[in-house]
Amino acid sequence: MTATAADSIEHTGPSDGEPTEVAVARSSALWVLIAGIAGLAAALTLTVEKIELLINPDYVPSCSINPVLSCGSVMITPQASLFGFPNPLIGIVAFTVVVVTGVLALARVNLPRWYWAGLAVGTLLGAVFVHWLIFQSLYRIGALCPYCMVVWAVTIPLLVVTASIVAAPQRSGSAVLRTLHTWRWSLVTLWFTAVVLLILERFWNYWSTLL
Repeated sequence: MTATAADSIEHTGPSDGEPTEVAVARSSALWVLIAGIAGLAAALTLTVEKIELLINPDYVPSCSINPVLSCGSVMITPQASLFGFPNPLIGIVAFTVVVVTGVLALARVNLPRWYWAGLAVGTLLGAVFVHWLIFQSLYRIGALCPYCMVVWAVTIPLLVVTASIVAAPQRSGSAVLRTLHTWRWSLVTLWFTAVVLLILERFWNYWSTLL
């Protein structure tokens, strides 16, 4: 995580205005691609598992490992289909866009800055949704879906990378943005730590039986 996600970003476009295209550093492009592949794989797997469960209500998903790590317990809840269809379908569409973006960025295709801004906004909405799902999993459903947790784990770093790309032109004139950029991976580490601690605290009665 020592790689700087938005270092060496180049902007191309009219010299008398804000740059219209962004040439993203290879490290940033790689982050985007990895996040997209991991998220898409998790969403596809969850969709297949959901289909199997619909076909056979007695089917035990591959990610139902124990009473706490249990995709099956999560899949049958209303929260798993918040908009009237399985949540993983949203992930398939969203992470496909992310994968394509990562491939184009690695291929040195300079995408418009508005595109990166749109991706950052979409990722922010995804992060809000992820945090709602974390709360629901911990304090309403009482179970964790391992494949869902993969999506949790890639969404925040993806948000950091896309936000860094979009904010790069403004960083030189904003002390706040420079500070956030400098400490971005430390903040991500704190986020992961907080989630892990919440999981440990919520299910400690079960974890303690494994010691």
